[in-house]
Amino acid sequence: MQHRIIVLGAGYSGAIAAGRLAKRLHREDVAITLVNAEPDFVERVRMHQLAVGQELKPRPFSEMFAGTGVELNLAKVSGVDVDRRTVAVIDANGAEELEYDTLVYALGSGWNAQGVPGTAEHAHEIASRPGALRLRERLARLAAGQTVTVVGGGLTGLEAATEIAEARPDLDVALAARGGLGDWLSPKGRGHLRKVFDKLGIAVHEHAAVTGVDADRVTTADGRAIPAAVTVWTTGFAVHPIAEATALEVTGAGQIVVDGTMRSVSHPDVYAVGDAAYAMGPGNKPLRMSCASGTPAAWQAADAIAARLTGGKLPNMPIRYFNQCISLGRKEGVIQYVTADDRTVRAALTGRLAAVYKELVCKGAAWGVANPTLGMPTRRRRVARERATAGSAVKALA
Repeated sequence: MQHRIIVLGAGYSGAIAAGRLAKRLHREDVAITLVNAEPDFVERVRMHQLAVGQELKPRPFSEMFAGTGVELNLAKVSGVDVDRRTVAVIDANGAEELEYDTLVYALGSGWNAQGVPGTAEHAHEIASRPGALRLRERLARLAAGQTVTVVGGGLTGLEAATEIAEARPDLDVALAARGGLGDWLSPKGRGHLRKVFDKLGIAVHEHAAVTGVDADRVTTADGRAIPAAVTVWTTGFAVHPIAEATALEVTGAGQIVVDGTMRSVSHPDVYAVGDAAYAMGPGNKPLRMSCASGTPAAWQAADAIAARLTGGKLPNMPIRYFNQCISLGRKEGVIQYVTADDRTVRAALTGRLAAVYKELVCKGAAWGVANPTLGMPTRRRRVARERATAGSAVKALA
């Protein structure tokens, strides 16, 4: 009997986890199913590029996972029952229930409106491909001189504002940040960021916590009204709500609490990776929602599952940070170097070389997803029969 592994979500973390599992385990012993609503991979780190009209390379999952042993199930996840070990999905043929022995939860996150009035009605998001495409259509209809206001001074906000300003120099682009512009960066990084913003003509509203969004403006806590024919909302991410509706132990934000191998602390047959996981990193600090966290977490989870099924050695690879990569349009960037626990250091790479660096990082991440079983030695291990059937036996007795 094959051990049934279901991976929910095919973003960076989910796709990498599925491919690595296929690489680690003998396909006669396991049935790996990857559930995703869309038929091709979304390079989420490039949504600001998609929003301004750039075309992204299509990456169909049917091609990426051909011959790997991973079965693709194009469906939307509607629920998870961790006590019965089932996943409810809706596909083109209707509702279906899938059974698993091991579940990898990688449904990720979406935009977070933060409960600010008017955001859902009037703001655009670029946390998803549909959102980026809607913004793309809206920007294309804007006449010269109209204002685009990006709300949020984090990495996504900085990249969105500079990308729009570079692609549409005829528009008035503004950024509203809760704190100072790039206030977490080193002096060199902050200095270069301001230089690029000035060159692109981006108006910066610092210490401007947005408390309301209307069709033609945003309002801040101190009473400022900032014009906005289009508002782009980039103030953070909210995890997919399904996990919170299960019996899994989750945080107040809905992330699944996991141990160092990305295994749920409440349900040992469930693993969580990417934005859906609440995992501790260096300095006993939670890992931030990012590709920099999600990719090594996927490696960790896949290797831990393989080790537990085959009786191998559990992985002990600390997840740490090295830098924060920020593209500022297609010609500029900032690579801010950080400590293992993500604290800024003085060193930073800026300018054209930083833009090239960031582009190589993005291409490398996409290559890793598009070639799921390449890039590491083939070590397909046989699953111990008692381990493969243990889940099914417990389920049969329930």
